[in-house]
Amino acid sequence: MTAMTPRRSEPDLSYLLDHTSHVLRTRMAAELAEIGLTARMHCVLVHALEEERTQAQLAEIGDMDKTTMVVTVDALEKAGLAERRPSSTDRRARIIAVTEAGARVAAESRRIVDGVHAGALGSLPEGEREVLVRALGRLAEEHLRTPVEGPATARRARQKN
Repeated sequence: MTAMTPRRSEPDLSYLLDHTSHVLRTRMAAELAEIGLTARMHCVLVHALEEERTQAQLAEIGDMDKTTMVVTVDALEKAGLAERRPSSTDRRARIIAVTEAGARVAAESRRIVDGVHAGALGSLPEGEREVLVRALGRLAEEHLRTPVEGPATARRARQKN
């Protein structure tokens, strides 16, 4: 006798959001890798270009811990795309300054990311694109704005190769 899976009364929103997010990130990672960047490197470059920001501020924007941020900035420095400099407003703080080469790479990485996003949205009928973006934006700004602290951080299950 086999057990029957109970019929769902609600769509599996967790699966839908997790799966589409995962696939979007893997596509973005593959395309950014073609220009020698990771998604984290892209994030640091584009946000450091917006205004003078410290390494800690950029880590918060990119949801990176200190160690990951240091490794990311080290890689950007090694590639000649960014450098650490003293802040003009706080001599104790270090900012991440994007080099001219880094600004060119950031412009290209922004085109790549925008293209991946446009490709995903372009796969939907025109009338659904704005509705999806508006609905996700509302969830992100309202009901699902703040994560709930739990006993352990939820992690994505390891995929078999």
